This record gives sequence, C-alpha cells and structure tokens, in this order.
Amino acid sequence: MLRTRYDREILTLAIPALGALAADPLVSLVDTAFVGRLGALPLAALGVNVAIFNFAFVLFNFLAYGTTPMVGKAIGRGDKATAGRVVANAFVLALALGIVVVVVLQILAVPVLRVMGAEGVLLGPAETYLRIRIFAGPALLLITAANGAFRGFQDTRTPLIVTLGVALVNLILDPLFIFGFGWGLAGAAWATLIAQWLGAAWFVFLVYGRLRRTWQVPLRLPTPGELTPFLRVGWALLLRTFALISSLTLATAIATRVGVVEVAAHQVAAQLWLFLSLVVDALAIAAQALVARFVGEGRPVEARLVADRLLFMGAVVGVGLGVGFWILRPWLAAAFSDDAAVVAMVLAIFPFVALMQPLNAVVFVFDGIYMAVEDFDYLAVAMILSALAAAVVLLLVLPSGWGLAGVWWGITALMFARMATLAWRYRPSVGLFRRAA
Repeated sequence: MLRTRYDREILTLAIPALGALAADPLVSLVDTAFVGRLGALPLAALGVNVAIFNFAFVLFNFLAYGTTPMVGKAIGRGDKATAGRVVANAFVLALALGIVVVVVLQILAVPVLRVMGAEGVLLGPAETYLRIRIFAGPALLLITAANGAFRGFQDTRTPLIVTLGVALVNLILDPLFIFGFGWGLAGAAWATLIAQWLGAAWFVFLVYGRLRRTWQVPLRLPTPGELTPFLRVGWALLLRTFALISSLTLATAIATRVGVVEVAAHQVAAQLWLFLSLVVDALAIAAQALVARFVGEGRPVEARLVADRLLFMGAVVGVGLGVGFWILRPWLAAAFSDDAAVVAMVLAIFPFVALMQPLNAVVFVFDGIYMAVEDFDYLAVAMILSALAAAVVLLLVLPSGWGLAGVWWGITALMFARMATLAWRYRPSVGLFRRAA
C-alpha cells in the first residue's frame, strides 16, 4: 500500500498535471479575489457568468477527454499516424465549435442571463462581462483540445508551462484593468480573454510547428468521415458533461434566487470546491494516459492494477485536502470578499466543501479510468442518473426554505450518486479492462 512499481510513472504524469489543473481554475479564483473587492453585486455577476461559461465550455470537454485515450491507445499500438490525425481532428473541432458558441451566446446573452436568475441591478454588469469574455470561446476550446493531445502523448509538463503562462498574464492584467484603468468587472473579462488567446496561440505554435513532424500531425482539414468516430465519442461525453454541468448550473440558479449575498457566497465556495476537486483530477489524467496505454498494448491485468493504485492514491489525497481546507477556512473565506455577510455565509457552508473532498477524489479518478477504457456510454448514463438525484433535492430548496445549505445538500447528493453508479460497474466480474483490450 505504501509503494508500488507504478508509482514513479503515475507521479511523472500526475505532478505536472496537478500544476496545470491547479493553475487553470486559478484564473477564476484570481478574478473572484479581485472582483470581490468591488462589492457583492459585481461578485454575484461574476458568479452567474462563471456558471454560464462552465456550462457552455465544459460541455466540450470531450475535446480533451476523448482525445487523451484515443491518442494513448494509438501510442500503445505504436501507431503515431493515427495519433496525429486525432490531434488534427480535435483542433479543427475546437475552432469550429468555439466560433459557434460565440455566435450563439452573443445572440442569446440576455435570455441566458435571465434564465440564470440575473434580473434588475444584476443584469447590467452580468451582461457586460458576458459579451466581452465570450470572445475567448475558440481560444478556450483550442486549449482544451491541446491538453488532451499532450496528455495522450504522455506529456503533462508542456500543458503545465502554458497554463502557468496564462495564469500569470491574467494575474498581471486583472489589477491593471480592474483598478488601474478603472474598468471594474469588464476589466476582469478583458484580462481573461487576452490571457486565454495567448495560451491558445502558444499551443498552436507547438503542435503545428516544433512537434508537427514528430507527432505526424497532418496539414489538412479532415473529411466528415474522419470526424465521425471522434464525434461519436464526443456525443456520449457531451451527454455526461451536460448532465454534470446542468446540476452545478441549477445549483447556482437556485442560489441566485435565494439572494444576492447567498449567490456571492456560493460563488466563493463553489470555486474553492472545484479548485480542490480539480487538483485530484491530476490522478484522473494519469489514469486516462496510463490505463489507455496499457489497454492499447494488450495488458488488461496491468491496466487494472494501475487503476486500483490510482483509486487508493485518490482517497488519500482527498482526505488530506479536506483536512487542509478545514484548517484554512477562516483565511480562505476572508481572502475572497471583504463583505461581512458574504464571509459569514461562506463559513456556514464550509463543512460541505471540506467533508466532500475524499468522495470527490475517488469519483474523479473513477472518471479517468472509465474514459481510458472508452466506456463513455456508461459514464453518460451514470451521470444522468446522478444529476436526476441532485435535481430532486435542488428543486425542493426554494419551496422548503432550506436556503444555501439546501443547495449544497443537492451537490452532496450528486456526488454520492456518482460514487455508487461508478463503483457498481468496477466490479471484477464485469471485466472492464479485458473488454477494452
């Protein structure tokens, strides 16, 4: 239990991935910290927009989660030409889908914000932020596809370097635009937009420049037939991610209707919760890359062993995160708002965030394992069932008067349902890894 022969390879992939995953939500955390100094109203407007962007763009996470196992399996078989084609297909889809999302959200900005509960004085600042930030859509999806490609090639260091660069640019531009130029909430949107386009350009330069011949990435547009397998995988992941983000978006919408202070506190707590959860996703990325490679090499027994090890490591890391989060709760709450009512509300829901960390960690690793064996259909079904369980609780919050605590009970129900459905199919009798090989 203390050490296995897979640990070195796991850590070689997971540690750089940890840095990249921690740096990516750090952009939203930095925005939250600076915007929180502007008051509860701008912070609430940011919270509504973060939920919308999560919904709009995380829907397309199949550009990473689908690319990694497809590239990993091709590398396991020694087929670099197929791996290169997968990368090219992912980039083309990312650019096309990013443009579509920009157009759709520009047209439907106000209706979408109103669906999210942004009315009255909240609608104006929320719309301003949305209309600026949305132009980073294609950049964000290109970054997503690039992350999946590099992970499939067993390289998590390059995404770390690029992501840190994006976070650094955002950190420099945020105070300059928000306070120095006096742009307020709009300044945060411009800072993020510029940072993400610089990151996308960096990845494109690497993939189509220095690494193009090594990775055998074709310089041509794929035919519709070549995109069909990718889209088939993407459809299942789209359903899975849609169900997940729908639950989190519903939680934010309910919190918005509870009150401005409540949705501001929910924004802070949700960002911290997601930040800590995504830290554990480093192990899920290692699972996607390593398990997919072992399956591609025709070694299902070793794929199972490394998966078991990753689940154990995830549980340990989750306990550590929960303990650390609880110890630091007074400082964390104060760091993201100077509004006493918001800080008090954040502290009231801290137990949910801390206690769910071990559960979150194991669920995230399970996700990586199922993606590695490309069991995407089951992931979609399991997530839909879990989202329904969460929706039952969330829709009772307002009529029952449960307040913000009720919103977080709904999120807890989501995670417990995810654990139950994913653990059920992992039974040895199912032969998950033999069938994938």
